[in-house]
Amino acid sequence: MTEISREALEKAEKYIEEEEGAVSHLRGWLGWFLTGVAVVMSLFHLYSVYGIVPTQMLRGIHLAFVLFLCFLMFPALKRLRNRLMWFDVLLALAALACIGYMLGDFDDFIERAVVPTQWDMIFGVALIVLVLEAARRSTGWVMPLVAAAFLAYALFGQHLPSPWTHRGYDVERLVGHMYMTLEGIFGTALDVSATLIILFTLYGAFLQQSGAGKFFIDFSFAATGGGSSSAGRTIVLSSFLLGGPSGSGVATTVTLGSVAYPILAKAGYDKDSAGGLLAAGGLGAILSPPVLGAAAFLIAEFLKISYMDVILMATIPTLLYYLSLFLMVELDSRRFGMHGVTFEASAGVWELTRRYGFHFISLIAIIVFMLLGFSPMGSVFWATVVAFATSFLNRECAITPKKLVAALEGGSVGMLNVGATCACAGLIVGVVTLTGLGLKFSDIVIAYAGQSLPLTALYTALIVWVVGLAVPVTASYIICAVIAAPALIKLGVPDYAAHMFIFYYAVLSEVSPPTALSPFAAAAITGGNPYRTTMQSWKYTLPAFVVPFMFVLDPAGLGLLLKGGWQDIALSSLTAMIGIAALAAGAQNWALKRCNPVERWLFIAAGLLLVYPNPLFDAVGVGLTFAVLVMQKLRKEKTP
Repeated sequence: MTEISREALEKAEKYIEEEEGAVSHLRGWLGWFLTGVAVVMSLFHLYSVYGIVPTQMLRGIHLAFVLFLCFLMFPALKRLRNRLMWFDVLLALAALACIGYMLGDFDDFIERAVVPTQWDMIFGVALIVLVLEAARRSTGWVMPLVAAAFLAYALFGQHLPSPWTHRGYDVERLVGHMYMTLEGIFGTALDVSATLIILFTLYGAFLQQSGAGKFFIDFSFAATGGGSSSAGRTIVLSSFLLGGPSGSGVATTVTLGSVAYPILAKAGYDKDSAGGLLAAGGLGAILSPPVLGAAAFLIAEFLKISYMDVILMATIPTLLYYLSLFLMVELDSRRFGMHGVTFEASAGVWELTRRYGFHFISLIAIIVFMLLGFSPMGSVFWATVVAFATSFLNRECAITPKKLVAALEGGSVGMLNVGATCACAGLIVGVVTLTGLGLKFSDIVIAYAGQSLPLTALYTALIVWVVGLAVPVTASYIICAVIAAPALIKLGVPDYAAHMFIFYYAVLSEVSPPTALSPFAAAAITGGNPYRTTMQSWKYTLPAFVVPFMFVLDPAGLGLLLKGGWQDIALSSLTAMIGIAALAAGAQNWALKRCNPVERWLFIAAGLLLVYPNPLFDAVGVGLTFAVLVMQKLRKEKTP
């Protein structure tokens, strides 16, 4: 069996650091101090679950923790990693001072937002700079540069030509809006970070410490059998189980790849195809209920709907995504003539379930608590308690005091980059609300599209994709939700459908060059070419990513978001399944047998027709799919 070198794993870990930041690992009393701060941060957020802490205080204290730990744990430069510099301490203390000044007398503070005092200006400008620096340290240069460009637009927009021009705002007005209200830095994005994101990150850390990840992989290996496509099916199933609790595409890709790549190599996958499948599976982590990615929590907050509604809307698209992957790996096995692999499992599926099946309980508990009327925060809080309690059902999984400290620390440290991103995104959202940029931008997009909804949807998808090339999924969604979603909504698309459309295309940033972190991490493990691996991951994900067009182009397509009657839901789901199958066949150039050029393009045409929710197009698409299958059945292969 192919072994994975330590160097390959270390290289893959670097891609996780590009997404989640390169954390310094300080030793001695400094390490213990930072662990203590992270544990206190987690305990504070667990304490605040039921609204005990006022909103402004919760957001302020959350940002204080995030900035303080970012400056002490993320080095200013890579060469300074694992070293604490004097200016790191100075910046961390400055962050505490800025937040402390704000919370000192918040009622009077917020009333001065239109006419800030000199001290308000000093602390406000300082906090804006600190947020930009924290985002740079934890996510790279792009996000703070984008935020800085938006701030420049607010300051100098009066000098721009129409339709981009606006009245222009001075520094006082900008600082007052960004620092002294709940519309800028302390806006919706930071609120979601302080409530939902950190709690779900904590939940994932508890699962990790209890050994749930290892169980999910072992369970998938045991459950998929030994058929010719068993290796691919194992990747798909285990990525779904791992992705739900992790919510991170790159982390799922690396975790899965370090264990499963030898299985794919043994089955006959080449390095690039194996890496593409691993990355495609990792991408499902951001799409899979009950956790989804951090951006999904923002959907609920932006739309003022329950998180359970977001989970329900994501259910069918997630199933379609994994249907697409299953079809692709089944076609792989036929196309490449792959052979079955015997997994060296320590136990069968029933034995594994009997001994470790309790790991499923907390996943189910999240949904059950939401159905019982608990808030999303309350649901994940009690699911975390369930994960902790059930871990003691098996001695080797028990979360001992040492593991408990590790889980509490991991929950806080694991979301620092997201917290810094949300604070930085608050600057962008603040500029958009202050200047009306969202409405201006939507008018421009609609004008370029000639009032055409299909063209507007296509342009919006391209905008989200381009933004996603440079920034993480969460940032991409926030930026495009405020500047691009209004264009779709203006043309009659329901707001929830517009936001789900943007969310799914923001997710593409995980597999889109030049920041295709998941495929690059997979290539580091497999030893494949990063760019060829990226193209393979695009091939695997392509059929499912035409699905979002179905729920914005026609009201009938809203059935995919579980909106409308059961007949609409069933019909739209069925046509989507057939469309995905046709596109998968076209992408793989294989159905019952290898496709000739005519058959391949007919499959692709049928899939695209079925994506557009129109009865005539659906009928033609189904007819074409059936006709090509009959053609392949009747066609005789030439004997060599």
